[in-house]
Amino acid sequence: MEKIRIGTRGSKLALWQAYYVEEKLKLAGLATEIITIETIGDKILDVSIAKIGSKGVFTEEIEAKLLDGTIDIAVHSAKDMQSELPEPFELIAFTEREKVNDVLVSEKADINLDDKDLVIGTSSTRRVAMLKHFYPHIKTVPVRGNLQTRIGKMKDGACDALMLAYAGMFRMGYGDMIRHELPLNQFTPAVGQGSVAIECSTTLGGDKRKAIRKALNHTETECRLLCERAFLRKLQGGCSIPVFGLATLNGEDITFEGGIVSLDGQKIIRKSVTGNKDKAEELGHNLAVEVLEAGGEKILKEIKTELGK
Repeated sequence: MEKIRIGTRGSKLALWQAYYVEEKLKLAGLATEIITIETIGDKILDVSIAKIGSKGVFTEEIEAKLLDGTIDIAVHSAKDMQSELPEPFELIAFTEREKVNDVLVSEKADINLDDKDLVIGTSSTRRVAMLKHFYPHIKTVPVRGNLQTRIGKMKDGACDALMLAYAGMFRMGYGDMIRHELPLNQFTPAVGQGSVAIECSTTLGGDKRKAIRKALNHTETECRLLCERAFLRKLQGGCSIPVFGLATLNGEDITFEGGIVSLDGQKIIRKSVTGNKDKAEELGHNLAVEVLEAGGEKILKEIKTELGK
């Protein structure tokens, strides 16, 4: 079989993910090559993702390379993937999920969430809205860029702490900077957080596709993410919409908790459901309908109006 060409963004975390995928492919006896690609999300760092437009902000240029055959697969953080991929793209594998929590990261040893002068840096509308809901006294400032850039901005005084995903901090070896692991029943993560998603074009040869999926896909993680992504798809949520969702597996059962929070943090709708894992996508979809009917549709409209969607 010809070597598998892996497309990735060029940040250190994105490259970690690409090398992680490459190692798994090599263990399966497959030859590989890594190709780095710059996206619009990497180029524009002084504007929030919500204002750039969330659809494809980290994927459009990479998908162009999938389309012209420069690369065979693209490696992404699953949480960055839009809920519906344009034709002719598909996700064919999800790697085993890392711990999903949001964390507070700082050089300062004592970060107290009750501190009325605390300033937290984050570029996520979900995290900002959650902080406004649970800790309305905390001030937030937008901090964008790769992980190292954000940490550099914090060290330069932009904020006291950063709110980030545990997975990225752990993978980059910054675990000693984590000051708080935020509880999942409050700070429920973004859909897909902690997993690496593998994207390809539907034109990718069947043998290659099967070999890649066999080497990379983690069945339990895939089940959880199919549920979460079905929820996101029904809500039409992108990176700029403060939607949250987390599916967990217990034997044959899957439990999914998901919801939406208003941008000002005043209103939050949170629902949960448990059912057979074989109906993961149906459960995610149905819970989204429940959230919309419970007032989520009104919140979603308000958010889109405020963001100019």
